[in-house]
Amino acid sequence: MRRFRIKYAKVEALKYTSGLEVQKIWERSLRRGHFPIAYSQGFHPQARLNQAAPLPLGFTSTSEWIDIWFLDEISPESLSFSLPGVVPSGIEILAIDEIPLSQSTMQNKMDTSIYRVVLLEQYDKEWLKTRVEQVLNKESIIRIRRQKEYDLRPLIESLSIGDYDKDWPVLWMKLAARPGATGRPEEVMLEMGIDPLESRIEKTETFFLQE
Repeated sequence: MRRFRIKYAKVEALKYTSGLEVQKIWERSLRRGHFPIAYSQGFHPQARLNQAAPLPLGFTSTSEWIDIWFLDEISPESLSFSLPGVVPSGIEILAIDEIPLSQSTMQNKMDTSIYRVVLLEQYDKEWLKTRVEQVLNKESIIRIRRQKEYDLRPLIESLSIGDYDKDWPVLWMKLAARPGATGRPEEVMLEMGIDPLESRIEKTETFFLQE
């Protein structure tokens, strides 16, 4: 058995596809390409695919990750050659590496993620600057997610204003992505008084802890 880690982009065509559906898309694509994927044991065998942290609906990403286990001998070169031909247009393969079977799951190693947020409204730059400073100067930001209170502030590692995307202002956020401590860009925007629905949110990078 061999294990490969694949970095890929999830683009506009799959923007409103759930994490569960993306998992199914990967399995169907691998079957269609006749790849020797491994399955779990038991009465209901499942394909051995492990996503790092599936995106919420409406986000795009250039830093999605999935681990896939294969039964037979297969090389990164053969995967790089064959895989792009079987995945749908909403997935773009960026990198493929073989990793040890004993390595821990990606969820346990995730540390932070970087988001690029294009604001599809004409916000005044000084107003945005003030809002960013207000958020960063707060000692705590208590919000409610899934009917539970949590403190958003320690999950924000950095928040800044970037260059314009055509006529639209851009925010950059580096947020915690650890198990049980994940910052969400839409929560940061709401705290700033910005409607997340009037934006394009893209995850541009994911950082993992070293073993």
